[in-house]
Amino acid sequence: MVSNIHIRNLPQITISMTWDAYEHYGWEQFSATVRHELIHAWQYHEFGDADHGQTFTRWIDRLDTSQHCDRFTTPTWWLVCEDCGGRIARYRRSKTVRNPEQYSCSECSGSLRVEEGDGY
Repeated sequence: MVSNIHIRNLPQITISMTWDAYEHYGWEQFSATVRHELIHAWQYHEFGDADHGQTFTRWIDRLDTSQHCDRFTTPTWWLVCEDCGGRIARYRRSKTVRNPEQYSCSECSGSLRVEEGDGY
């Protein structure tokens, strides 16, 4: 399934969801994942990047979704915090993946590095 969202004459964002994921998780969890991803689409349009920080968490209860979704596929890259060891899955070559030195860990503000995942 593919959803296209167009807001305020900005470029489109495409959210791709697989039929296999729907069959694996069922409607309740799959629809919560769709709502989760729509928050990221809104963040990207409003702020130019998306994460699970403050702007994300304020929508969790309103949209009946969770901060993190179960991983259905293997990430292409991992953002790894040099300080706390936290790992964030990435499936597209985002600004953070391309330039990790310009960003910091949302948990401890540590430096980030990129590692290839098994999905590469």
